[in-house]
Amino acid sequence: MAKKRSTRKSKRKSPTRRSPRTAATRRVSARRSAAPRRRPPAADAVFAPLRGIDRREVAGVTLEIAPAGEARVKRVIYPAGFRWSVDMKPVSGTDLCMHAHVGFLARGEIHIEYADGCIAEFKAPEIVAIEPGHDGWVVGNEPAVLIEFDFERETVRRLGMPDAHRH
Repeated sequence: MAKKRSTRKSKRKSPTRRSPRTAATRRVSARRSAAPRRRPPAADAVFAPLRGIDRREVAGVTLEIAPAGEARVKRVIYPAGFRWSVDMKPVSGTDLCMHAHVGFLARGEIHIEYADGCIAEFKAPEIVAIEPGHDGWVVGNEPAVLIEFDFERETVRRLGMPDAHRH
């Protein structure tokens, strides 16, 4: 048995009666759904290779260094699982990292511990200022990327930082 169709007219408004905003919104939605979806870039630009820089690998850490006036700009990529006291201590010959780090943490999360037990934690995106005399490690399963500004052995003096962590 076939169902009967109603001959009554629908109470819906005709397309000509829709507000201009609603019609425009529908056109945009229709275009979005009809367009092919774009894939995200294959590689994150924060990790993309840089041209014309000094590139080094030390204890699993990638250092890319470029001169900038009297300073240097460095992109430091710390791999997941990196810990200074385990990975870098044998290379540096000191018990703690004695370099100051100033910059922008672009990816990841790092945990810093000073000799006196003070702790600093940074999670991207965040500005970083770490005094000499620390241990540090990458938190989680993502590499940490630090864009750092320094003056080599003169970083502490030139940036007006303490030569060691103090309260």
